[in-house]
Amino acid sequence: MAEHDDILSDAEREALAVVSAPVAPKPVVLVVDDNPVNSQALSLYLKSRGIDCMTADGAQEAMFKLHYERRIALMITDLRMEPKDGMELIRQVRESERAALSIIVVSGDTDVKEAVDVMHLGVVDFLLKPVDLGKLLELVRKELRIGQG
Repeated sequence: MAEHDDILSDAEREALAVVSAPVAPKPVVLVVDDNPVNSQALSLYLKSRGIDCMTADGAQEAMFKLHYERRIALMITDLRMEPKDGMELIRQVRESERAALSIIVVSGDTDVKEAVDVMHLGVVDFLLKPVDLGKLLELVRKELRIGQG
């Protein structure tokens, strides 16, 4: 009688597990720039490629969103921002509970020393403006571990 105690076959149990498993929350990209035109343009581009995004108008708002929105899996930030620049934001993230966050830097003007300093903070990549959108999309998909869909 023991063999009849289990109503479902192994295949049926696996199928049921797939159907009833909780859906993992979709990762979000946080785009940070004190120029809303830049952050909105980048966000709209990524959204048009099926990637969920939100924007922050500077370092303070970015830290607030990172604290409260656990789905943020990647941050794209400008370096030239006021009152707190992108380098300070990255340092602050690295010293927070979100220290392992993937970060991509985009900047319109920089020097070699600054680029090296940023890379030492463990960023994924450093892209110069105007941003190569194809390269950025490739980096974002790689970091979020999503296909080319």
